[in-house]
Amino acid sequence: MPGATSTLHLLKEEFIQRADEGCLIPPELRRQFDALDQKQNRWDTALADPIYDALMRLPADPDLAAREPNEFAAIRALSPAAPPLAAWSPDDATLLDRLHGAWVGRATGCALGKPVENRALQRDAAGRLDGRHRLRTYLEKRGDWPLVDFISNRDVGDGDTIPACRSYRENIAFMESDDDILYTVAGLVALEKHGRDLTWMQIARTWLFHIPLVSLCTAEINAVTNLLSRSAAAKEGDATPEWCRRHRNPYREWIGAQIRADPWAYAAAGSPALAAEFAWRDASWTHERNGIYGAMFFAAIIAAAFAEPDLDHLVDVGLAHIPADCRLARWVRRCRVWCAESPDWEGAIARLEDELNDMHAVHTINNALVVLIALHFGRGRLDDTVCITVMCGLDTDCNAATAGSIVGARLGRAALDSRLAPRLNDRARLDMIGFHDVTFAELAARHAAVWKTLNRPSRRSENTAD
Repeated sequence: MPGATSTLHLLKEEFIQRADEGCLIPPELRRQFDALDQKQNRWDTALADPIYDALMRLPADPDLAAREPNEFAAIRALSPAAPPLAAWSPDDATLLDRLHGAWVGRATGCALGKPVENRALQRDAAGRLDGRHRLRTYLEKRGDWPLVDFISNRDVGDGDTIPACRSYRENIAFMESDDDILYTVAGLVALEKHGRDLTWMQIARTWLFHIPLVSLCTAEINAVTNLLSRSAAAKEGDATPEWCRRHRNPYREWIGAQIRADPWAYAAAGSPALAAEFAWRDASWTHERNGIYGAMFFAAIIAAAFAEPDLDHLVDVGLAHIPADCRLARWVRRCRVWCAESPDWEGAIARLEDELNDMHAVHTINNALVVLIALHFGRGRLDDTVCITVMCGLDTDCNAATAGSIVGARLGRAALDSRLAPRLNDRARLDMIGFHDVTFAELAARHAAVWKTLNRPSRRSENTAD
């Protein structure tokens, strides 16, 4: 099965996830897990399932659960009031330019971070996050620190190479296929077919019809597996969002839903409340709690970036669409302090590494903070922002894609002033039926058509919706 993970690995990650949910885990359960032979029993569900089931029966911290609901109405009830946002009523040329900028910014960041995403997730022998330092060593040996260009794979005699990739500096000519871009296209396709009332099941079916299963990872492949186990061809059955996102899915607060926020924001450009609602529908069958909030937070920010140029105000908009006392919101507020107190991005990312060292390298929260650090110190410039994002480490292609999307939406294609973006030649070649060779101008035009459909005169104003 594509993306399949051993039963033992899932169980190991579930111990971490349940602890994050405030469970008090009995020492006996840990002893039972430690006793499993990790080589011979990696796939032995008869041994692992009783431990897994006992782990899932443990009660979560009720106070934390009350602060971090999964359902949309409960999330909105715990979210602060939305700050003012100017109405955005673009003419056709402006709409197309800004959407084009968002698509290009997203792809530029994704391509920049793609060659080094695995290296940037690593830890040292002591278990500390080490990917940023490994990446810096690689770049310094090639005279490329600080990063200002696409990653080079040239040989400098150190025997250090990065995996084969069409996004190397030496040969980049388009956006190669990547899950970060596939999800953005899939969201567009779902909106074109189903419109404002699309459901989580329709999103899931869009994936099954359009995205190769080999492109799905962690929470996404587990949720799809759960869906198909209870719903033949995702049509009829007993599958629910709760079952899909939770059963044997310890990745439910990782970054997967956060990287899928963009198509909803583009369709709801200028309307962060609608963007956040779309993002919730997409996230709530694969993720829980902060995994959902990351998607809603960035969907709101990207949508607001079309109407609001101030980056700090955009963060306020994002915070207005997630529970005020959830862990993501708390760490966002903490990150703002790091940025204010640090002379540069390296000082801020060092604070993150010190305070969140135990968090998985592809968790929603720490990666969301990387994006905020890069936006703060990138000062609204695309190349500076995405280069800082990659140099921060963690999930380099995902984070740089999100940061690039925000800057691109804010500026538009004509004002990007980028050395990096033109190297993609406005083109993506994706492992996706109907999108093997497509331009970002085409994708922007299709999103513009969706936006116009959603913004007919009868539509309520954003202030009313909030």
